[in-house]
Amino acid sequence: MTNVLEEQPLQAARAAFAKHAWREAYDLLLEADQAVPLQPDDLKSLGEAAWWLGRLEEAISAKERAYVGYSEAGDNQNAAICALSIAQDYFAKLAHSIGAGWFNRAERLLEHEPESPAHGHLAFMHAIGSDAARDLDAALVFADRTLEIGTRFGDRDLQAYGLLVRGRVLVLKGEVEEGLSLLDEATVAAVSGDIGAQPTGIIYCIAIGTTASLADYSRAGEWTEASKRWCERQSISGFPGVCRVHRAEIMRLRGSWREAEQETRRALTELENFNLEFAAEGFYELGEVRLRIGDLEDAADAFRQAHELGRPPYPGLAVLWLVQGKTDAAAAGMKRALDDPHFDRLGRARLLPTEVEIALAIGDSERARVAVEELEKTAADYDSPPLRASALCARGALQLAEGDTAGAVAAFRESWRTWRSADLPYEAARARMALGTALRAVGDAHGAVMELEAARSAFERLGATIDLDRVIELLGDEGTRTGAKASTPGERVTKTFMFTDIVGSTSLVEALGDEAWEDLIGWHDQTLRALVAEHHGEVVKHAGDGFHVTFDEPADGIECAAAIQRRLGEHRKEHGFAPQVRIGVHRTEATRMGPDYAGLGVHVAARVGALAAGGEILVTTEVLAEAPTRFPVSEPRAVALKGVAETVDVVSVRM
Repeated sequence: MTNVLEEQPLQAARAAFAKHAWREAYDLLLEADQAVPLQPDDLKSLGEAAWWLGRLEEAISAKERAYVGYSEAGDNQNAAICALSIAQDYFAKLAHSIGAGWFNRAERLLEHEPESPAHGHLAFMHAIGSDAARDLDAALVFADRTLEIGTRFGDRDLQAYGLLVRGRVLVLKGEVEEGLSLLDEATVAAVSGDIGAQPTGIIYCIAIGTTASLADYSRAGEWTEASKRWCERQSISGFPGVCRVHRAEIMRLRGSWREAEQETRRALTELENFNLEFAAEGFYELGEVRLRIGDLEDAADAFRQAHELGRPPYPGLAVLWLVQGKTDAAAAGMKRALDDPHFDRLGRARLLPTEVEIALAIGDSERARVAVEELEKTAADYDSPPLRASALCARGALQLAEGDTAGAVAAFRESWRTWRSADLPYEAARARMALGTALRAVGDAHGAVMELEAARSAFERLGATIDLDRVIELLGDEGTRTGAKASTPGERVTKTFMFTDIVGSTSLVEALGDEAWEDLIGWHDQTLRALVAEHHGEVVKHAGDGFHVTFDEPADGIECAAAIQRRLGEHRKEHGFAPQVRIGVHRTEATRMGPDYAGLGVHVAARVGALAAGGEILVTTEVLAEAPTRFPVSEPRAVALKGVAETVDVVSVRM
């Protein structure tokens, strides 16, 4: 009777594992293991269930026990498959020496064994390693061996693996059409459920990464969404982090930056103890998002973390340095990146546009020309529209620098059209800004303004503060900032107005000195601009240490004010100091006067801001009437404002 009772949780665990109910299988297998130590097959299942739940250390422990069990039973083939799985896990932890040790052990175990599916798994691992080492010919040989063994033994997992790697290698070798066809075939096998869960996840990951590196974002996006649905169906918590990094990149490229950041941060939480290699990619992706919205401090921190985990932080870090005016550092960084064998041809294609921009910034046309020619050759070999657009933009920049303005206009115009067709709004806006600059150089002032205004509108929608400031400077419209759009003089509009101001700024200047104050105010301005852009705001004026901002939606105004105080608090905690900023928010009707606004309501908003204490957010009840906030607030109180006849009801938002 006791044996029957002991078997019950084990049978239930096997049934749960068979239907990919990972949490249930994991719990039941642990229960069974505590009653009677599990046999190797069940330990292997426990390890896989733990892996899908993101419990990598427990997965490794269970697989190591399974390996011992198989070895003691003289089952070298299953022992070798276990050893290869453990090697993969250690590689994911960036413990490369330990991973290599387990891989070598698997190879020795199979050395004198008759050929079996285990040899196919070994060949697959060799193919992946050869690909990583940029030995594409060897990778192709091992991919074909994987496919041949899988076909001979009727192992669909191995067949899909072989198709996958062969397809990827052909893409990297420039045989794009045939390579993509094989990738699609392997990924269809994953979608259809013909193969195991872990091979499905690996195939999705490699197929999406390959198509994204080719800049085939349409195909990458389709497979990314398919992988998301698959993860949800499988109730997986570990692997989605990998999927999310891919999905976040597609979101960023499509212009959904806030959503991309949220997805990346979720991925990093899931990957922290699961796959450090992809965590590095996640940090790099986060850096790209923060850089585009103008938060240079957070971008630099994300790039640093990517670098610490082994992912070269380029081209993003070099772009950041260029924005900061550190052209020598940017140029040296790009040289290091282009000398790094980590980047294959398609990886280099992502670096080369930045290399061109930096080379021209330091006046090295020959260095730029070498990069342009390499990028053009890569674009031609891989026949990718986004790569062609990138090469056209780089060629246009070189032509403009060398005085071939007509050629630059043609290159930038074709680049913009290609980016637009590929639905990549940020890249299209940058091409349009470059086109406006080239049109001005050929004397077409009206055409230049039209293109620059179009670029400005795109940057406003995206929240690209750095590019927005640059295009405004090109337009010579210094008084206008984010969101200032042309309108009929005297037009009445309803907006949410926010005024910010640093408390005690004069005393701070005296205490810190001019140089330190300039650094502080630079950080403050950059931080506020980035947060305003994130929350769809419009910087109407920026004078001294204060901002005048408007929002279409009242909720955005409150959320932005809270984000500012939260960011200041975080900086204070991490660095010991941040200025005290007071903020007032009011919703009212006002008259649009070009880039500015006029009316009594605007004065009320400014007075409310001035009434706030350092670190406080004062909000009028007019705002709360349209957008109740998720933050706790004080009881309303009536305040008298200078120059305003009637009292105004305000509340203090509590963080």
